Amino acid sequence: MPFRTMLFTPGNHPRKVAKVFDAGADAVILDLEDAVAIAEKPATRAAVVEALKARPVPRRPLGYVRVNALSTPFAYGDFQAVVGPWLDGIILPKLESVEELATADWLLSQCEREAGLPEGSIDLLPIIETAKGEQAALAIASADSRIKRLSFGAGDYTLDLGRDWSLGEGELLPIRHHMVSISRATGLEPPIDSVYIHLNETEAFSASCDTVKALGFQGKLCIHPGQIAAANAAFTPNAEQIAYAQKIVAAFETAEAEGSASIQVEGYFVDYPIVEKARRTLTLIAAIEAAG
Repeated sequence: MPFRTMLFTPGNHPRKVAKVFDAGADAVILDLEDAVAIAEKPATRAAVVEALKARPVPRRPLGYVRVNALSTPFAYGDFQAVVGPWLDGIILPKLESVEELATADWLLSQCEREAGLPEGSIDLLPIIETAKGEQAALAIASADSRIKRLSFGAGDYTLDLGRDWSLGEGELLPIRHHMVSISRATGLEPPIDSVYIHLNETEAFSASCDTVKALGFQGKLCIHPGQIAAANAAFTPNAEQIAYAQKIVAAFETAEAEGSASIQVEGYFVDYPIVEKARRTLTLIAAIEAAG
């Protein structure tokens, strides 16, 4: 299924948790990490599980939990508490090495067994958000693990590198390009981009979505329900794009049957790479429509 939008909400805010599932995101992330005060972290686990249990099956949006980083004293308890048939996936923050990935994968497997779930049934989505994580990202993406895609976290990343996080985000272009490239090279799905913290800058947020879509990301992490509509629109092919993709595929298939593999469609040169891009557009919209 597509991951155009994944919406965070603090796990210890019942009112926000109750509303987040109706915000229109493809997936919801109930947070145990940065959005929850240290003193409340252990107690929030049970609240998160109860909220996920209350969701009907099959679930839409999907239900994820962001656990605390493996370097903290909370991660082990988080995994043990939240894994069960009510959970679709774990968001793993600040992943920095293949060794950490192996630990998380092993721990998740043990929790699945204890919960009576098939091993590998719970998704694991790491966030790359430090310089160490950036340098290890290729090895992480290449590792034999359950991960299907990576995500990027600009807040901790810019903090770690001592950079300003500007409205236009030009300073993030290198790592964004890096994440798309390594994901493609290692056979992972396109990555999911960082949250955007300027909540009142709606035009800048839309521009950020358009930028990362053009770079090759499949979606965006969000921190406010008001961001969902714009992000979903940015990562969904519009009617004009769908119609043009259909026209390209139909024209090329006709030409190919007649022995030609390069044609023009409305003055645009079309060969196999262009047709494949058009087919990806049609595959994406079919997946979005199938997901409801």
